[in-house]
Amino acid sequence: MQGKKKYQEKLFVSFQLSDQIPGDNLYRRLNELIDFKFLYKETARYYGTEGQKSIDPVVFMKLMLAGYLENLNSDRRIINTLRLRLDIRYFIGYDLDEELPWHSTLSRTRQLYGEHVFTELFKRVLKLCVDKGMVSGRRQAIDSVFIKANASIDSMLPKEVLEDIKDYEQELTVNEEKEAKPVMKAVPEDEGKDDNKGVKITNATHYSPTDPDARLSTKPGKPTNLNYLGQVAVDTASHVITCTKAYLADMRDSECLPTMLIDLKQNLR
Repeated sequence: MQGKKKYQEKLFVSFQLSDQIPGDNLYRRLNELIDFKFLYKETARYYGTEGQKSIDPVVFMKLMLAGYLENLNSDRRIINTLRLRLDIRYFIGYDLDEELPWHSTLSRTRQLYGEHVFTELFKRVLKLCVDKGMVSGRRQAIDSVFIKANASIDSMLPKEVLEDIKDYEQELTVNEEKEAKPVMKAVPEDEGKDDNKGVKITNATHYSPTDPDARLSTKPGKPTNLNYLGQVAVDTASHVITCTKAYLADMRDSECLPTMLIDLKQNLR
């Protein structure tokens, strides 16, 4: 006899969220392995003693982590995905009937926190990897990658006259001393993208009003984009990331290496 499922929504349901999350679920395991409570102390400086309560710092950081793991590239998508995922709800400690944070709250909180807060979380996770024997600390490999900025080349505007002539002189000196990179390179001053009026767009002549720190750069055989330069160090024993930093896309690996090594040594210590 053929079965036919009929659905009628119940008015009252006996439901416990923890019973629905398998023991080997990634987010359940993260809750068991990582103690996020240190974030309260690390973020205390950003809050006063009166007024409306903010989003819980632990909830915010867990949502940022879930967004990375699920490859969600906007705060709105993070919240929309959260509405459908029981395991992420359990991860952040929100029951089915609790109202979720607004996506704009995530944006404001991210702007509020400094780099220090995110770095401390990274170090905590790295320490767990060290304690589990996943990091040898003997040999590190460092490489760079372009990270596309959230900005359009078509929106770039001409730069105004530099306020200080010394800055211009220093910029010229640095550009003359730079050597060509074999794999990735910033766009040279005379090889920028043409706009609709035939005007050459380069890092020296134009900037992005929505993201002034983004720089024109390209890889051989790839289109020119507004990017950042990400530098990542990994332990060669098990490929655990031991250090990561972001730089301007017109910087070269040799310019980034000194600060990368300083931070890498501090992390491993």
